[in-house]
Amino acid sequence: MTAEPQIRAPLPPFTYGEAVQKVRMAEDAWNTRNPAKVALAYTPDTRWRNRSEFLNGRAEVEAFLTRKWAVENGYRLIKEIWAHDGNRIAVRFCYEWHDEDGHWFRAHGNENWEFAETGHMAVRHASINDVPIAEDQRLFHWPQGPRPRDHPGLSDLGL
Repeated sequence: MTAEPQIRAPLPPFTYGEAVQKVRMAEDAWNTRNPAKVALAYTPDTRWRNRSEFLNGRAEVEAFLTRKWAVENGYRLIKEIWAHDGNRIAVRFCYEWHDEDGHWFRAHGNENWEFAETGHMAVRHASINDVPIAEDQRLFHWPQGPRPRDHPGLSDLGL
């Protein structure tokens, strides 16, 4: 059994560069679609609001992500910093996915994050809207996994 890391750098209070780094670390982790790995970025007692669902603790987060990625096929995510201050970061994001019938969607959302002094996320509030799109309207075309460094971000794509 491996001991849990005591810190998850960078640590708050964040500089702008560190906040951007935290955002990209979260994007890269979510694009792995590995619920157990993603859940480790959060405090053991993390509190979430995701759309209309309220979660408490890593176990609930991991279960939620497992359910999410069982339904959201072809999931690809881009996050972009909106603002930061101290131990808080505001993010906007889009992700594309398709259902089991091949219908594509682009989810547009905003997240507010609050971090513990260890660098783990303690609080996450997410508001998300799904917009149906045609397959030829997709903009996220990299192989499954983290977005390549040279792939445009949200602002570059006009989203």
